[in-house]
Amino acid sequence: MNIDLTDTTSSKVNAALVEARRAVGAAVGMVLTLVIVTDEGNHYDALRAASEASKEHPSRILVVIRRPGRSPRERATARLDAEVRVGGETGNGETVLLRLHGELAGHAYSVVLPLLLPDAPVVVWWPDEAPPHPAEDLLGTLAQRRITDAAACEDPVAALGERARVYAPGDTDLAWTRITPWRSVLAAALDQRHGRITAAEVAGEEYNPSSELLALWLGERLAVPVDRVVSPGPGITAVRLITEDGVICLDRANGSLATLAVPGQPDRHVALHRRSTAELIAEELRRLDPDEAYAEAVRRGADGLGAASAAADAAEARERPPLPRRSPGEERPRPGRAATRSSRSAKSTRSREKKA
Repeated sequence: MNIDLTDTTSSKVNAALVEARRAVGAAVGMVLTLVIVTDEGNHYDALRAASEASKEHPSRILVVIRRPGRSPRERATARLDAEVRVGGETGNGETVLLRLHGELAGHAYSVVLPLLLPDAPVVVWWPDEAPPHPAEDLLGTLAQRRITDAAACEDPVAALGERARVYAPGDTDLAWTRITPWRSVLAAALDQRHGRITAAEVAGEEYNPSSELLALWLGERLAVPVDRVVSPGPGITAVRLITEDGVICLDRANGSLATLAVPGQPDRHVALHRRSTAELIAEELRRLDPDEAYAEAVRRGADGLGAASAAADAAEARERPPLPRRSPGEERPRPGRAATRSSRSAKSTRSREKKA
């Protein structure tokens, strides 16, 4: 059942939810409130993923779409339009699309607060651009978990560094969720008898934040230097652990099926398909406590990248000739970062060789 409300209020939206629930005879079995903060262009894909995830975690989904307006007259108005959906594709859950027009776009907290399920956890998800400090954002203060996605940003690695600097318990990123299968397979491989690990290598696309996080996690857990190698992709393509007995290699060249090679054992095939956003959100909704492994990995990046990246950039700037003057509007190349001090120098060397 769908109910459209124009120029409405939060209390009328609540009344519409009760009316729709009675009309379709749906039982109230929702376990959390998922707040999606996005824009008009991205809300469809985000809502579709959340609806799929709600089949595993029945929830009330609140989609906050800010529309501040372009003209001074539009920005001076304040109007709330809502669409209430109960039953059908929403399953046992409920969905409310909230379009905040004009000045109301800056007061999403006041609109969302009365619509939260009582005594239920709250999760806030920013599918595209997230606030600089999610934990201090007004909507972020309502949530036990705050989900961002560095891969959706213009400079994913820089966004990941910013997440590290402002990390607060409850923060997580889908770039970290994407490497869960990789971490599971590698941990299982290392549970077997193996020689001492002396170094590691992660191969993946250049601006792939999941590759950076996997390299940081390996460096933090194994306490060995980790090299970050750029590959054509898709995503992460290989992880190599150099041991005294040989190389443990997890290679995924096609984005779906990987090969695990361990010295002294036959090669094994492992399913490592690239998961959909719905699968990633469903995984994140399974746990609402702070993710300590993510915190340790991302904080290692904040500590290790700051000074090393600045020093490497300064050294490269001294070595490079002055950049030619560009005409107004001409796009500059986007800078990239690597996961460790050793990977930064290796990446810079490869970049110079490629240009040569």
